[in-house]
Amino acid sequence: MPLKTNDPSKKTWISVSEDSDFPIQNIPFGVFLTRDDVITIGTRIGDHAIDLGALHQLGYFNEIPLTDDIFLQDTLNDFISDGKKTWRLVRNRISEIFDETNPILRDNIEHRKVVLFTMDEIEMQLPVQIGDYTDFYSSKEHATNVGSMFRDPNNALLPNWLHIPVGYHGRSSSIVTSGTPIRRPMGQTMPNGATAPVFGPSKLVDFELEMGFITTDANVLGEPIPVEEAEDYIFGMVLFNDWSARDIQKWEYVPLGPFLAKNFASSMSPWIVTMDALQPFKVESPKQSPTPLPYLQHQGKKTYDIHLEVDIIPEDSVATTVTKSNFKYMYWTMSQQLAHHTINGCNVNSGDLMGSGTISGPTPDSYGSMLELSWGGKNPVQLNDGTTRTFIEDNDTVVMRGFCNKNGIRIGFGEVSTKLLPVFQPKAKK
Repeated sequence: MPLKTNDPSKKTWISVSEDSDFPIQNIPFGVFLTRDDVITIGTRIGDHAIDLGALHQLGYFNEIPLTDDIFLQDTLNDFISDGKKTWRLVRNRISEIFDETNPILRDNIEHRKVVLFTMDEIEMQLPVQIGDYTDFYSSKEHATNVGSMFRDPNNALLPNWLHIPVGYHGRSSSIVTSGTPIRRPMGQTMPNGATAPVFGPSKLVDFELEMGFITTDANVLGEPIPVEEAEDYIFGMVLFNDWSARDIQKWEYVPLGPFLAKNFASSMSPWIVTMDALQPFKVESPKQSPTPLPYLQHQGKKTYDIHLEVDIIPEDSVATTVTKSNFKYMYWTMSQQLAHHTINGCNVNSGDLMGSGTISGPTPDSYGSMLELSWGGKNPVQLNDGTTRTFIEDNDTVVMRGFCNKNGIRIGFGEVSTKLLPVFQPKAKK
């Protein structure tokens, strides 16, 4: 099935600004609540959301083998299960419908009223029901920085790190979409100099700049996914803020790894950008030494040039961009992560989410967490309003953005924006 959506010369009859993340070459997928309080699956071009359920009911996908209700659901899971051929057929058809030379919908005022929404008329939802969530630890720069802070700088990486994509299974129930506030978590910590743990709010809440990828039904229990086939089972990518309570994590992570420090919240962007849309932005991944074991070896360009940045916005104040990084810095690729995840026969399902791990670059202004930017709290980060931060404070909003740019085409992810509220206070009993 040919890929027809990436032509950089293609234009649409919908107005799209030059700096938009969502030109006609993007065609991401999401779920939103319409002005009529109907949940539907849709896509986006410029500042307009497109109701795919309405398009399907009006006959615009008749030549594609889709069930009648495929876009009338509150998650993308079933559509994702249909596989790469269907995703491509649907995106190619959307590209045709909204091409500037195609009058079929462009000149049908009544259909346009039903299909098109401005972004302020809708409310974005979590796009998939996430059955399982795995978070990796795949940035060499990040792992080296953390290892240097807490262990011997000359042996910052643990012995296994250069041989396997290290990961852990996280909590899917606390993953929320952009715009959903979260609360400062409570837990046990062991303050410096203390002889016993104390209980209370985390004092070191941190963002983690990540990206996530969403899988389709990839394999049955017992069958691994070959590394060279892995990307065929990846539907698309999102921005991902995998919040962390550093002081809780430091006390609890031995011997089994993160628990309460990580499962209180993670935030993801609402539009899933497909791997097809990202194909023009493929680049070589960092050289791996030592050479991975055969089941992790792949050929060709396997990662993506995605510019990333993070803003901190104090309450009633201005934004400060605190870091600019890039997904291309990741040491372990998504294909290697998925191949390793399934090499033992672990089955992966439609809507599963895999987090990249914190994405840090080679310079201090490209680090992907406050832990690194402030170097464990020793170097406060200056904000534009004159205040400083070592970690995230109550009522701060963290905004992450990401986009690709090549040959005049910008493909972006929008943003994931999350406000950190104070710790939960139970209502007093009457």
